Amino acid sequence: TNQKYGKIAIGHSLFFFALTITSIITIKFVSISNDFIYLICFFLISTIGIAHGALDNLKGKKLLKIYKIKNIIFFYLFYISLALFVATSWIFFPELTLFIFLIIACYHFGKEDTSFFLKDNKFISKHNYGGFVNFTLFLKGLLIVVSPLKFNPDETQYIFEILAPGSSSVLFFYLDILFFLSCITYLWFLFIIESFNNDSGATIIFDFLSIILLNYFLSPLVAFTLYFCFLHSIRHSISLILIIDKRNLRKGTFKFIKKVLPLTLATAIVFFISFFYLKNYYAIDVVMLKVIFIGLASLTFPHILLEYLVEKNEK
Repeated sequence: TNQKYGKIAIGHSLFFFALTITSIITIKFVSISNDFIYLICFFLISTIGIAHGALDNLKGKKLLKIYKIKNIIFFYLFYISLALFVATSWIFFPELTLFIFLIIACYHFGKEDTSFFLKDNKFISKHNYGGFVNFTLFLKGLLIVVSPLKFNPDETQYIFEILAPGSSSVLFFYLDILFFLSCITYLWFLFIIESFNNDSGATIIFDFLSIILLNYFLSPLVAFTLYFCFLHSIRHSISLILIIDKRNLRKGTFKFIKKVLPLTLATAIVFFISFFYLKNYYAIDVVMLKVIFIGLASLTFPHILLEYLVEKNEK
């Protein structure tokens, strides 16, 4: 029911807000080396962060069934080939690949972080995720990209320069406008969800505050890691858990962990192998940033395409 989804969403947002405050206090007042922080970020993204996409094989089976293809190997070949194509394109076209990745990631973050507690919302149902709704979801997710640029421009530019030299200049030029539009979009969502329930309004507020506080007080990598792992990934995982078992969240969680463990471990191993290989050529912090963001981009493209195809064929 709407009320059930709303209570789960606000519970998760309150948890994330508490984690945000705790993390800020801990990192600001406890002496922790940057290398150790980078290592923790790398580990969290390689495990908790990527876990929410580890059921893509089940979605792949569903898609193959729709297209009447029996052999699951076709799904794995396509998925891995697309991921490798994205990773390779980063070598030859880094600026273009990063730009496309940021555009897609903004929409993905906006949609996945919001759709959970907008299920059966009258406005969303009426417009059926049309162009206007999709654009507002993009603007909402844009906050994840522009906040670190707004509050920590030097560190964020350093990350962008590692991934694609010269790629941050356009974002800096329009930064204030983009940041303003993204913040206004959060307020807009407060109006359209009033037909849902009050818990969703509180969820929007706490999510917004958490993202702003993280990026204001913490470094871009730490802020992104906490957001990606404990807001985006966990929220998407909860939606999958409820699909597995709507009646019992605890049982559904155990079933979910069992199902995602194989692909999560496999992907984490690839991340760590990439790290140990590249550390022979780059500084440790550079290696971690490359593996994290290029690795996430390589997984994000097939992940989003798969979800799009499944949703399109289920309508």
